[in-house]
Amino acid sequence: MPITVNPDLLAYIDPLTPDEYAALERSILAEGCRDALVLWGEVLVDGHNRHAICTKHDIPFSTVQNTAFKSLDDVHLWMIDQHLGRRSVSDFQRGVLALRKKNILDTRKKNPPPAAPAPGPSEDATPVATAAAEEASPPWDTADEPLSSREAIAKAARISSATVTQIEKIQKSATPELVAAVKAGTISINTAATVASLPQEEQVAAAAGGKKELQQAARQVRAAKAVARTEPESPEGVIARLKQTIAELTAENAALRARVEELSAGH
Repeated sequence: MPITVNPDLLAYIDPLTPDEYAALERSILAEGCRDALVLWGEVLVDGHNRHAICTKHDIPFSTVQNTAFKSLDDVHLWMIDQHLGRRSVSDFQRGVLALRKKNILDTRKKNPPPAAPAPGPSEDATPVATAAAEEASPPWDTADEPLSSREAIAKAARISSATVTQIEKIQKSATPELVAAVKAGTISINTAATVASLPQEEQVAAAAGGKKELQQAARQVRAAKAVARTEPESPEGVIARLKQTIAELTAENAALRARVEELSAGH
């Protein structure tokens, strides 16, 4: 049975470093592919690096089917939970994954997917292996664990709610160059969130300068904010700030009312 690598799923995989990939390749060349690849029909769900190495060197491998998946969203959520449970995943990546999980669950809640039969197992997947894969799969239907707040997202990602806010800011405002720097561990999440408040061309220039330039840019942003806090606020600034606060409180109120209605409907 052919195996399909879905490019959309690669976004949920924290790529190995060159050294980690080389170590995995040496291990497979010496001992073979000991762990089975997880499939959903023809779609490769887990074992992308092992599949690439085995294909490159013509090394045999085994597969197991997880027939409990009913949609590609189920696959996404399963992969997210797998990575959230790994200690090697960075705080930034865990935060990004938890926010993706929230978005998927929110979309599913608004537009529940139609029930669909799971793809049948491949010829290579024995019934015993298939059952074992299903039992090992974490639950992806998290109705009893809603990610409806930053605190819940932070708990799922094992980071602070302040860090979740910083990651949201990075996702919203950071350039690809700045995102790459925080992913690589060149700078902290806090520094990246601070630099993300700069215009895009300044972010790109700072990222090109490396760690020291990014840290210097962050210090300048913090210094400018400190000066702004000591200066008297204009009437226009006060009005704008109050309008923003009112808008935020109104949105928060609406979200709370919707949550109360959902809870009431469930009883």
